[in-house]
Amino acid sequence: MRYGLVGVSGRMGAEIRKAFASHELCYTLDIGGETCEGTPEVMVDFSLPSALGATLDAVRRFSCALVLGTTGITGEQMDEVRYAARTSAVVQSFNFAAGVTLFKMILREFGPLFADWDAEMSEIHHNRKKDAPSGTAILLREALGRDCPIHSLRMGGVPGDHTVSFANEGEVFTLTHRAISRSVFALGALRAAEFAAGAKPGFYSFEEVLTCGRKTS
Repeated sequence: MRYGLVGVSGRMGAEIRKAFASHELCYTLDIGGETCEGTPEVMVDFSLPSALGATLDAVRRFSCALVLGTTGITGEQMDEVRYAARTSAVVQSFNFAAGVTLFKMILREFGPLFADWDAEMSEIHHNRKKDAPSGTAILLREALGRDCPIHSLRMGGVPGDHTVSFANEGEVFTLTHRAISRSVFALGALRAAEFAAGAKPGFYSFEEVLTCGRKTS
């Protein structure tokens, strides 16, 4: 598989290059410019929202698929991504860890059983992460299907830690997902890229990748 990488010099860029070692990196886009040694089948972008316009331009130019893991994008930018999915396969998620996808599925399935319990969420990320709450926390709240306060901490080098706590008068029930390495996100991106490279145009979630393209609620 030939792939392009946006943000090649960043922390996630380095992890993605390691995870994609058996595939051909033929295009890069970074703050210093772009390099092109072939036509990518899929573009991978885990960089910053400010780079999204250039990423979508490259996707159109090469008529390739897109795996997008950028967080902090606006509603207008998401509309542009969905528009690109009319002609390209696009896999978009704020978190490409398989465990987070399972977390979402658990909340969606069993969250209603906690309807009369108090619910709050906490999330911790490294001190260089700018958006708060995290995109993952927002996804988890949407999966829960109810209003849930989110407490955000930015400290140290934590890759990602999300906890949902439920409590009634006599019990506390807690669900936690903890990423201990950024490599899990890169491995998820690889799985998504291999899926997208052979998929029909459309907008796909990472959950659909893990369930072999089956549309999910």
